[in-house]
Amino acid sequence: MSDGIRRIDYVLSYSITDPNIEAERQRLRNEFEKNLEEEGLELERDWVDPRPVLGSKRTYFVRIHAPWEVLTRHAEISQVRMPIKSPAVPVPAQGVLQKVTACLERLLDPFRLSEEVEARFKPKKFTCPFNRERETMFDIKEPASFFRPHVRSRIAYSILLRNKFGHGATEFGIAKALALGMYDGAYPLHDGDYDQKAIKNDRKVLYEQWARFRCFLRYQPVDLIRDYFGSKIGFYFAWLGFYTWMLFPAAILGLVVFIYGIVTMWWENQVSDEICNDYFNLTMCPLCDKFCGYWSLGESCQSAMASHLFDNPATVFFAIFMSLWSTMFLELWKRRRHALQYLWDLQTFRQEEERPRPQFEAQVRHTKRNWITQEDEPWLPFIYRIPRYMLSAVLVLFAIALAVGAVFGVIMYRISVQASLALNRNELIATNANLVTTATAATINLTIILVLNMIYSHIAEFLTELEQPRTETEFDDSFTFKMFLLQFVNYYSAIFYIAFFKGRLIGRPGKYEYTLGYRQEECSPSGCLVELCMQLGITMAGSQLIANNLREIFLPKILVWLNFRWLIKAMAGKSEEERKKTGLSRWELDYLHVDIGPRGLFFEYLEMVIQFGFVSLFVAAFPLAPLLALINNILEIRLDAQKFVCSLRRPMVGRAADIGVWYYILEAISTISVCTNAFVIAFTSEFIPRLVYTRVYSPDGSLNGYLNFSLSYFEVKDFSDKNTPRDPFHLGNNVTFCRYRDLREPPWSEYPYEYSNAFWHVLAARLAFVVVFQNITFLLTRFLDLLIPDTSYDLQDAIKMEEQLVSRAILDFELQRTKQRQRHNRFRRQQTAPPDEDEQHSPTTPATPDHHVDSWEANLHKRVSGISPSRSQNLNPGRGQDRRQPSGTSSDYESTV
Repeated sequence: MSDGIRRIDYVLSYSITDPNIEAERQRLRNEFEKNLEEEGLELERDWVDPRPVLGSKRTYFVRIHAPWEVLTRHAEISQVRMPIKSPAVPVPAQGVLQKVTACLERLLDPFRLSEEVEARFKPKKFTCPFNRERETMFDIKEPASFFRPHVRSRIAYSILLRNKFGHGATEFGIAKALALGMYDGAYPLHDGDYDQKAIKNDRKVLYEQWARFRCFLRYQPVDLIRDYFGSKIGFYFAWLGFYTWMLFPAAILGLVVFIYGIVTMWWENQVSDEICNDYFNLTMCPLCDKFCGYWSLGESCQSAMASHLFDNPATVFFAIFMSLWSTMFLELWKRRRHALQYLWDLQTFRQEEERPRPQFEAQVRHTKRNWITQEDEPWLPFIYRIPRYMLSAVLVLFAIALAVGAVFGVIMYRISVQASLALNRNELIATNANLVTTATAATINLTIILVLNMIYSHIAEFLTELEQPRTETEFDDSFTFKMFLLQFVNYYSAIFYIAFFKGRLIGRPGKYEYTLGYRQEECSPSGCLVELCMQLGITMAGSQLIANNLREIFLPKILVWLNFRWLIKAMAGKSEEERKKTGLSRWELDYLHVDIGPRGLFFEYLEMVIQFGFVSLFVAAFPLAPLLALINNILEIRLDAQKFVCSLRRPMVGRAADIGVWYYILEAISTISVCTNAFVIAFTSEFIPRLVYTRVYSPDGSLNGYLNFSLSYFEVKDFSDKNTPRDPFHLGNNVTFCRYRDLREPPWSEYPYEYSNAFWHVLAARLAFVVVFQNITFLLTRFLDLLIPDTSYDLQDAIKMEEQLVSRAILDFELQRTKQRQRHNRFRRQQTAPPDEDEQHSPTTPATPDHHVDSWEANLHKRVSGISPSRSQNLNPGRGQDRRQPSGTSSDYESTV
């Protein structure tokens, strides 16, 4: 409060930089602020030159106050739902199930918020659309605190959005004013400081109960977050908290699967035992042409042992579980969303009609009448959009090709480095050439991903501006689609290559396939699953745990620190007394904080959606992904909380009833994950070939002899000159036959080197598994979708109860007011009508209610009983009601009726 009395609902700031153009801007500002005052807002201005807040730049501030009359008028126009005086609510008797649930909930007491914070929003207050003629029906204890700060700032912002500063059709709105440079900032104020010495306020409570790292095991105060920042930011943190909570069972089960792989690696890993046993030491064909020699299968012992950690029967069960988990997560989130919509009074939320973007108005010359507003608005014909869309699509494809080209470059690096390391005379390096190559290639790919992320952000914004979307929502949807598509290719292209393409199209010894003169790389004899796991782990941990969190921690703090350093430099040379006198006000302190920017929560959602892809798309290859995601999200919640509470300006209060288009992206990823996990299990892992061997080819139903079954023979004399190794005696003996990973006929068969019957049996089993896995999983997910209703039965009962009680409250209010009017009219008739001769001589009798009142009450009961709140707002009481601004307590308001 600038004057200590009125609350500051919004702040506008501007700086004088260029005196040549400042005169025109000042004229527009004067017109803008004059119209604000005509709307009823009260303004405080800096009439004298202020001190420099940022460097040598002098910044002026305009403080906006919304008085009671403006708040009530716009709350009625916007149909803002406000709490009414709470009627008596029957408390249902607790059954056995409710008592058991209450006992189980006590186990969660260590994770709960303080009683003060929880009691503030419980129980929920019944609400209905605000009506000035029914003021006494609402729970107005103090007029200054009736409208919460987020409601006040939203009303002020709605006025700023429509306020004119010129006579042109497009010269209105704070968004256009900011684009023209009339102002350089528009923001609501934080409630106060958050340090220990500060007076208690909502910002301090959020910092102590939410933003501190020692609160990482506590629930989030989502109701307070929504009350302070608005429902748009509230839904983001509610969704992030719910997603993190759902990761707990997935992370625990994934860790159990990993531990199972470690335990069974030593006594149930028959294939690894044969690879590591010198008795089965087989001679393998060279990994590259000429320079690579023959090598012993025992050199891949460590890789075979590691592959069992992720390639075991438990991973199949875990993949099915995660497919069901993703569906369960989305279905339960819908229930949570509906519950929040009820608690936050968003059930009747409707998107307001959006005005065109200032950039769109400045660039478009055509106009078209809006049939809703009946005003001429800028419009771009579709014929002019076609070339823009085509150019945007071509550039998006080019950006995708850039990411694919980067992956191709990493593949070339892998081929060349692995061949050079295999020639190294150091046995340790030569033995682990594949492991070293995979780790370094994944690190290089991570670096490329982070660099391309920054480039793609600018490309997507440029292309979206090129398309010239009309509204901000259209801009956000187009930008979201491009960014997600580019990021999806950027993050997952290398993973898709390792999972589904590496080692598939290499040919065979003597007839290899080449790309740009290079022989394609092969998987190890135990498969490509270890490489896929390393790629997933390095990419996920590097991008999520390290890069994104470091950006969340340091970038906002550095920007705020730089702003304060400029302030300190500007005040250098002043005495201590002068510095104390020039202490910063609340609006100046908030001005030094970082603006959230036009994209708002976009990059927060994008980061989590990419993470959801890591958790669900390839979880069969990396069961530890949910655990890494859980650790990251626990940090992410507190880092985001610190950023919003400590480093950012208080954002403009945005309204939303859900997480928007991101829900449909999550649904698409969940559906794709069923297919990817089915193909990873069938084609990347060795699960299906081992299953076919034990059921069809094994003499005793075990994996004994599987290694010999999975490796084919090649006679070295069939090598061409291009493939023959220079040192055929690398292993100390003359090699006649070498082995390679494939299911082909031996050289002594009737059809040498052709695919064997076992290959076709395994291929048929793989395809059959994909079909069965997908159909069973989709059937179970659809069953869960039908089994779990979007709205719980308790919530449905609560909604019906609120509708009934609110309707009854409106009915009682109207009946009471009608009775008062009837008494008032009867009294006036008695005062003005001449007395009859009989009445003058008759004794005085008490007045009885008019029979018309009873009949009117009965008709009103018929019309109003059972009416829903959405229709109750149409009940229009008489226009004769006095509309006076209330002051004092609610009893003062009742006296106005």
